[in-house]
Amino acid sequence: MSNSLAITLGLLLLACIAIDVIFFGTQNLVFLGKKLFLLIEWMAFWR
Repeated sequence: MSNSLAITLGLLLLACIAIDVIFFGTQNLVFLGKKLFLLIEWMAFWR
């Protein structure tokens, strides 16, 4: 992955998060954070 592609994807991700927070608030990010934490724990169990 080139640096320009990584920067573009990072900016796109930040823009999507900013739009989500502006229009829908932070409850979606909290929900996704909790689910991501559970997924990481589940994957670590199967490692």
